[in-house]
Amino acid sequence: MGVKEQYRDYVMTGFVKRVEPVIVDRGDGALLYDADGTEYIDCFAGISVTNAGHRNTKVLEAAKAQADKLVHACSYVYHVPSVGALAEKLAEITPGTLQKSFFGNGGAEAIEGAFRLAKRYTGKREFLAIESSFHGRSFATLSVTGNSGRKKGGGPYMPGVAFVPTPYCYRCFAETTPDKCDLLCARRVAEIARLHLSGDVCAFIAEPVMGEGGIITPPDGYFKRVKEYLDEDGILFIADEVQSGFGRTGKMFAIEHYGVEPDIMTMAKGIADGWPLSAFIAKPEIADAFQIGDHLSTFGGNPVSCAASLANIEFLQDGVVEASAKKGEALMARFRELQKTQPLIGDVRGKGLMIGVELIADPQTKAYGTAAAAFTRQYCLDHNVLIGVGGNFGSVLRVQPPLVIDEAQIDTVFATIAEALEAYTKQ
Repeated sequence: MGVKEQYRDYVMTGFVKRVEPVIVDRGDGALLYDADGTEYIDCFAGISVTNAGHRNTKVLEAAKAQADKLVHACSYVYHVPSVGALAEKLAEITPGTLQKSFFGNGGAEAIEGAFRLAKRYTGKREFLAIESSFHGRSFATLSVTGNSGRKKGGGPYMPGVAFVPTPYCYRCFAETTPDKCDLLCARRVAEIARLHLSGDVCAFIAEPVMGEGGIITPPDGYFKRVKEYLDEDGILFIADEVQSGFGRTGKMFAIEHYGVEPDIMTMAKGIADGWPLSAFIAKPEIADAFQIGDHLSTFGGNPVSCAASLANIEFLQDGVVEASAKKGEALMARFRELQKTQPLIGDVRGKGLMIGVELIADPQTKAYGTAAAAFTRQYCLDHNVLIGVGGNFGSVLRVQPPLVIDEAQIDTVFATIAEALEAYTKQ
């Protein structure tokens, strides 16, 4: 039986419209190869995971060396060197005074743990989240996800959650602009908390750059304004860096673009270049709120994944993040130049190599270009370029390649997307 038939008969795939008809055999840098040897430029990086590139030699060597010594010992029962070393490294590279980490396996697990810690520290039970956000597919993470498409069929969800407007300048809920609104979206956070909840808010959770929502980049000053309000009311700020972390936005963590220190930060995806691992890190006084028996993960802090993560971070710190910032700026500039002559492009946004190109069906109404985005994704696949599509209505092209993508590959990606848009207009 072939792989596609095995997926059809034995793998649950209802979470996506379809599994792409590519049988991945191997990867190398920013490239993936089908079982028949077909080469693809990967502009999705396993949903922003393989930031250091597929089959990164430094990461693989570290993982293999650790696997030769120890694969599992439960890092919450015994002291494991690679776990301790990674926790120290995360305290070094994360912003502000974040210091103590808890390790898990996936992003949703990290956020669930962060929620439990926030409740324990504050003694409060309610949460603030953002419309159009995405935080995972577990019960609590879906409860704070502001995207109905991800939540259908799973409710009712956790009570005590209020959603604030998306800091989405292209589709501003007040139909204004940042220079005129005085950050109305940020000011609404305080108003909604006081009007919709019971004064028992323990934390506000936000993606510094919103991935699944369509690479939405909040305006400058948004998080500073929000943090001022949170501090006034004793509410913690949880920065969800699961998708935007580890160099994806041209800085190690996206919140660094905004000059704000989170109280708790969650991370996964790019943390270990494909090895399963997640973490949440907190200020020491918050982390110490956990009491005996409060939290545990059998496979959290796997020694091999932690060793891979240490090597991954060392690789990214060797100029890779800075170089990716320049690549992203140059690529967005090209898309913005194309926007001048291509009416399908409504907005180009992002940071680093976390880029969103929002397509529209009508420049006047900004009607969602869902069909154009689906066409473009398929055209790119047919021409050996793999991209993602996001946004609440599937109208945003997501360009998130491994940070090691080279200039020639970027040229091909841009040309292929431009050709796809032109082909769509000529149908």
